Amino acid sequence: MRKYIKKRILKNITEITDIHKQIEQWFQKGSYEAIQDMLVQCQETAIWIGNTIDEEEQTDKAVIKKLEEYCEAVYELSVKVGGYTKKMTRSEAKRIIRPVCAQLNQYMHEVSNYVQNQISTRTEAVFLPYKASMWDSLESVWMAAKEDPDCDAFVIPIPYFDKNPDGTVSEMHYEGGDFPEYVPVVNWKDYDLEARHPDMVFIHNPYDNVNYVTTIHPDFYSQKIRNYTERLVYIPYFVCVDDNLGEEFCVLPGTLYADRVIVQSEKVRQTYIQEFHKFEKDNNCQGQFGRAEEKFVALGSPKFDKVILTTKENIKIPEDWLAKIVKPDGSWRKVLLYNTSVNQLLNGEEQLLLKLESVFGQLKTRDDIVLLWRPHPLSEAACVSLRPELLARYHEIVETYKKEDWGIYDDTPDIHRAIALSDAYYGDQSSLVEMYRVTGKPIMLQNVNVV
Repeated sequence: MRKYIKKRILKNITEITDIHKQIEQWFQKGSYEAIQDMLVQCQETAIWIGNTIDEEEQTDKAVIKKLEEYCEAVYELSVKVGGYTKKMTRSEAKRIIRPVCAQLNQYMHEVSNYVQNQISTRTEAVFLPYKASMWDSLESVWMAAKEDPDCDAFVIPIPYFDKNPDGTVSEMHYEGGDFPEYVPVVNWKDYDLEARHPDMVFIHNPYDNVNYVTTIHPDFYSQKIRNYTERLVYIPYFVCVDDNLGEEFCVLPGTLYADRVIVQSEKVRQTYIQEFHKFEKDNNCQGQFGRAEEKFVALGSPKFDKVILTTKENIKIPEDWLAKIVKPDGSWRKVLLYNTSVNQLLNGEEQLLLKLESVFGQLKTRDDIVLLWRPHPLSEAACVSLRPELLARYHEIVETYKKEDWGIYDDTPDIHRAIALSDAYYGDQSSLVEMYRVTGKPIMLQNVNVV
């Protein structure tokens, strides 16, 4: 049985026993009509409990029998109460109703014991990535859930939209077909979050509708899906360089509405807590979004797990990549991973474009190095939304690089293949730098102002 269903049954049993207390009180007041309404509620709830338990395999029929006996006792009491018209003395009312309510409580006590001690539970965990290239922020957690024999784990990629400069949405994207073959994907239209109410939901997008470049489908905003699960968990899609976290990442819809936020270190956790308390004070909402010290948990980043587990020996290298890497004598050229970020593109305006042209001009004639250029996956979308005047030139640079075909252009979702394959890193300061450090390979940061 699902944990959520078991919890709901036990909650309903508690509610029924509370109604029994009310019945005794109302009986002493002579409010017989109100009592009959309460008894109908008790019977309907007991029937739901019985039907729910009966759906489980190998259910002990004795507990179903106990619920049937309870319903018969409730019916008999309802008939008896319907025959009363005059108010009784307190002692008469107690003498009549108290033994009956005690018996009803005993039925519920036995059912509660059975549910608590005899019904095993399963956890249902749902993972809601939106970009396949960011799946590494959730993958190791999904793997652990998948290996748990008492857990059912579902990976449900969700759609997202590009944003126009005026904030309206344009094209919808769905990357369900871009995930690794070993990840079984469930179509987002085939899983009803509200109806299934999974025990845990994991997300890596904290923005809801406040991102200027993209937005996930509104049906999956954290403010909404928090109502459809027992625990909403946000794991950042990025890692912090030197454990330094910008305050702009601390208070977002995902961090507000999540029950837990998994962060990479204690230093990062303290930054989240500090900014969260500041937000509470400024907006006079202390406690409204949970207790910060409990919400933020330093357990490390799954992105580091993926870097460690991915090596040259267990990746599949495309044939056209190998053709550029392997020399005629069979030896390998050094592979330089060139990473360009969205921030540099947006903040430096055309300066990054000049830098791109300079880097390509210097490296395309090198015989000992192969450049593996991996621009941030949202680079073009960011231009469309925030720097439309740069779009045509950026697109021209990309197309020229691909047409000349002297280097590798990597726009696939798999960043870890590029990390494992490359011999060194060159490019912008970004969370990828922190991931690359785990490999122990050389890192050099570019200065876009030097061309």
